[in-house]
Parts: sequence; C-alpha cells; structure tokens
Amino acid sequence: MSKGNLKSKATLGGVLVATGIVYGDIGTSPLYVMKSIVSGQGGLHNISESFLIGSVSLILWTLTLLTTFKYVLIALQADNHGEGGIFSLFTLVRKQAKFLTIVAMIGGAALLADGVLTPAMTVTTAIEGLKEIPAFTSVFGNSQTVIVIITLAIITLLFFIQRFGTDKIGKVFGPIMFLWFTFIGLIGLANMMSNLNVLRAINPYYAFHVLFSADNKAGLLILGSVFLATTGAEALYSDLGHVGKYNIYASWPYIKISLLLSYFGQAAFLLRAKELPNYHLMDDFNPFFNMIPDSLMLVGVIFASVAAIIASQALITGAFTLVSEAMKLRLLPKLKILYPGNTRGQMYLPLVNALLWILTSLVVLIFKTSHKMESAYGLAITVTMLMTTILLHYFLKINRWNKIVSNITILLFLTIETIFFMSSLAKFFNGGYIAILIAIAILSVMYIWEKGNIIQENMLKTLDLTDYVDQMRQLKYDRNYDLYQTNLVYLTTHMKGDRIEEGIIYSILDKHPKRASVYWFVNIEVTDEPYTKEYTVDMMDTDFIVIIKLYLGFRVKQDINIYINHIVKSLIADGDLQAQYQKYSIKPGRNIGDFQYVLIQERLSNHLDMSKFDRQIMQAKLFIKRFTTTPDKWFGLEFSDTTYEVVPLMIGKDPEIQLTKRQPEPLQP
Repeated sequence: MSKGNLKSKATLGGVLVATGIVYGDIGTSPLYVMKSIVSGQGGLHNISESFLIGSVSLILWTLTLLTTFKYVLIALQADNHGEGGIFSLFTLVRKQAKFLTIVAMIGGAALLADGVLTPAMTVTTAIEGLKEIPAFTSVFGNSQTVIVIITLAIITLLFFIQRFGTDKIGKVFGPIMFLWFTFIGLIGLANMMSNLNVLRAINPYYAFHVLFSADNKAGLLILGSVFLATTGAEALYSDLGHVGKYNIYASWPYIKISLLLSYFGQAAFLLRAKELPNYHLMDDFNPFFNMIPDSLMLVGVIFASVAAIIASQALITGAFTLVSEAMKLRLLPKLKILYPGNTRGQMYLPLVNALLWILTSLVVLIFKTSHKMESAYGLAITVTMLMTTILLHYFLKINRWNKIVSNITILLFLTIETIFFMSSLAKFFNGGYIAILIAIAILSVMYIWEKGNIIQENMLKTLDLTDYVDQMRQLKYDRNYDLYQTNLVYLTTHMKGDRIEEGIIYSILDKHPKRASVYWFVNIEVTDEPYTKEYTVDMMDTDFIVIIKLYLGFRVKQDINIYINHIVKSLIADGDLQAQYQKYSIKPGRNIGDFQYVLIQERLSNHLDMSKFDRQIMQAKLFIKRFTTTPDKWFGLEFSDTTYEVVPLMIGKDPEIQLTKRQPEPLQP
C-alpha cells in the first residue's frame, strides 16, 4: 500500500496497519489502570460501587476529552503534509514565537523519557500474568525474580532484533492487535453483563462526584492512575505519517469501544470480587487477568505479552523517528543512522537503541514489580501533552480558528492536563523522578546543542565570496600548484547570500592553496515540510564556482553525494558547466570528474574573547560532538573522497595582547 493511499482515504488494510502501529501503548493500558486505581485505595476492601462507577466514568471522559477530542479530532488536523508528532507540529508554528523551540524540546525530551518506562511497564505487567497460571506457580511459585528474568530476556531480544529491521514481522502486528482488542472487548462485555449498573459511568456526574467523595481515599491523586488510560494518545498523532489520519478516524471507534468494554467489565468483576475473601488474600491482584476465565487464562497471558511487545516495538520505532527529526532540526547532535529494512522510513539508531535498552533494563531491575513502576509511570507524558497543547494553540491561531472557540478549547485542555500533571507529581518521590531525570538529561543535551548553534551563528565571522572570485580564478589556472581535485566541495552551515564561513575561504587560499577545476559550496536548509527535495544554483557568472542551496524536509535523508551527482549532470546537460571527461574510467564516455569533499572540524580557541557561560556551552557542545557520527557518514560520503580540516571557531574578537619587546641581555665574557 502506498503512502499516498494511506493519507487520502481509509482502507481495510490501512485500518489494520493503524491498529498494529498506533494503538499498542493505549491498547495495553487495561492491563494496569484498574489495578493501579484499586491499589491506590489500599485494596479491594476499600472500594465501593459508587467509587468504581466514578472511576470508570473518569476513564471514559478522559479518553473522550483528551484522546478523542484533542488528538483524534483536533491534533490530526495539524498534519504537516501528512506527518504528525510534536516536532512536525513545531515546524508548522516555530516562526510564531522563539520560545516555542524550548516548548518542543521539553515535549520531545519528556516523550523520549516516557519511552523508557513504557516497555518496562507493559512487558512486566503482561509477564506477571503467568502467576495466574497454576502450571507456572507449581514450578516457580510467586517468585518475582523469575518474572524479572523473563521480562529482561524479552526486552533484550526486542532491542537486539532492531538492527535487522522489523518490517517483515511488523506486517502481522495489525491482525494480532485487532484480535487483542476483540479479545479484551469480549471478555469485558461478558463480565459487564453480570452487573449492568456500571453503565451509569456514562454520566459525567459520577466522574466529578468521585473526586470529592469520601469513598475515594486517594482524593485528586486518583487522577494519576486514571491518566494511565490515555498515555498512548500521543502515539495517535506521532504515527500519523505512518498510517494516515483517515485510517485513524476509521479505526479509533472500534478501539475505544473495546477499551471501554474492558474497563466496564473490570468494574463489574470488582463488584463481585470484593465479596469473595479469596481475592482479598492475593498479593498481586490484577482485575484484568482475574476476570479472564481459567480456561482462557493461558491465551490471555500470551495475548497480553505479545501486545506488550508490539506496544514496545512501536515506541522504539517512534523514538528513532523522534530523534532523527530532532537531529535534522538541529536540536540534537548527529547520530549514526542505519536503514536495515525495506520499508520506507524504517531506521535504526544504534546509540539510541543501546541507551533505551540499558535504561529500560535498569527500570525493571530497580522497580522489579509493575505495581512499583506504576508509581513512576505517566508523569513525563503529562509534560509532553502540555507542550503539545501549547503548540496546538499557535496552530489554531495561524489556521484562523474562531478566537473565542480556540481559546476556550485550549484552556480546557490546559486545565485538564495541568490537573493531571499536579496529581502525577505525587509520583515524583515514588519513582517518577527517574523519568524526570532522564527527560532533564535529554533536554540538557538539546539545550546545549541548540544554544551552541545560536552562539556560533551570531558570532561566527563570514566573508563575501564575491571578494575572492578573482583569486580563485587565478588559482584555478595557476600551474605552479598541482591540481588538488577536479571538483572541490565544501559543506557550509552558515550561508547567507554569497557570504560563507571565513574558515572555508581560509582553507582554499591560505591553509594550503587548493587548485581545482570547480569549487562547490553546498548548504542544507531543513524545511518545515517533511519530504521536500529542492535546490537552487548560483554560479556567480563563472564556470568554476557553484553555490548550491539544498532544501530538504526534516524526514529526508541528507545524502549529499547523491544530490550533487544529480545536480552536476543537470548543469553539464544545460551547458552551465563544462563536461569533465575522464581518460581512464570503467564507464565509457564518463563526463563527470572526480570529487573531493572538505569537511571542516571546529575547535574552540582559548584565546577568543567570550563570556564564561558561552565558553562553557561551546566546550560542552564540542565534548558531545565526540560521541556523534562523523559528518562523512551523516551526509552519505563514507565511500567518497573526504578530507577533514581543523580550524578554530571564529567566535568573538581576538583579545588585545600587550606584549613589550625587550633588548637581549649582553653576553657575559
């Protein structure tokens, strides 16, 4: 199925793809939401019918307001040429206000941090279902150590297979998740039929009432557990580009009904279970697994485990995409990207994969049980949702929504999400600090990188290339210097008109005069559209200087070699550039000469006059740069001739040095 078809209409295949990709996180929330709510009350003996009805009502209206209304009906309209997610939204509105950059950075960092906890939480909860199977407990008892070992093995395998690509197994995700939602919906419906009074939860009155009811021992803090039901809502928007919004529109009603049936069914089951003493004695009581008939328990555990793995896979893929977008928007340093699969856009970032695996495994080892993980889960994602709401406010403004309606809508979301955030803050000292610390670490790297770029751009010395055309013409024909290369290509990050970095001119004329037939100066501008591939050419009325401005979308791979090859053929065909015939070649009639790419590596000089804060930022940026991929690999030049040159960062003014000359002392006889 083509990407265009996914975007333009809903199809059965597209709906299945959406079911497998988009809903993994939110689809596994029934595994732990009601369990968390009951635990927050101190156990089964502390819950009442009115409390359960109110709790389910909170879940229903949270899913309706945040997931359906905010994300499905509004956020999906903020598609960037078919792409979604917080960085796609940011590119649509970033010109509206400078502070939106930090908003996007905070939201992206929190989303990545939440991606560490989600696989740990979902897989651990699913594997804990083994304790409900007599054959398992007869061998291992209630040992949580065995659960941890199995969880770590699954997580390790999941991260290990990323390097081989997952497009083939990904094709079965849709049918499996469709069966999963059907399964949880039918099990929920069967349990709900035993007590249809739970349907009163449809009335929002019960949602408000339970917040201030004496039956609710947790008070407003119950919202920290309720919020877990909608943590996967951000994925609906983030995966927009993979499945298309019309397939999300078509699939969401079935998904939502299945989820609600599961929650209503668990509430009805809990009303029965609270009257049975044997459930009160259970250490790891989970209404989701306990409401499944014994004959289907093994099926339920296997289903839940597979669904948790699929949800984790979707989050890993989403993390790769998120980091890739941040790199191309210059919010993160360039990391090595591989493309192991055959599916367009599928990527693998080794460093990100390794860090996610290590951190996820540490979360499992630290918390051990899903109950303890619940205390840490969900806090970071409330931050992401708040940041998305702020960006949506500016999107509605530029799309000329009715000002009153848009302000009321955004205020509603901000109020709800702020309340959820405040209630989730109670989780901070119970484990939430881990997600926040991870988010702060990611945000710090983003801030250093972005601030470092700004410092360079504001203070870097540039020269007008026009002033050096004559010297370059003389050098081109100066036989006193050997021909350095037929085509000499410089990648510049600071091009404005004919002005480029001083270091590049210095490299050509001063450092070692480089005689070439054609001098290329290439600059990349990442566009707000995701898949733009355009360029402009300026030859400055010469036949030996070519200034290229590449306009590439934030989801386009920056393979400079491929683009230059296309451009040089076009220029020769149009007669703008002389043919460069090679006498020796395996390609008969080849008219394109050899290329040499000169890559400038910056170093911070200790003699530059700059503030202590700016110097620390730049030192931190250059330190981070040591762990990033090399420019030749990032720009697809690893099989091309490349030369690295080190130049000092031309930042600020050289300090004035007062050096007094003294006469040499006379020699002693």
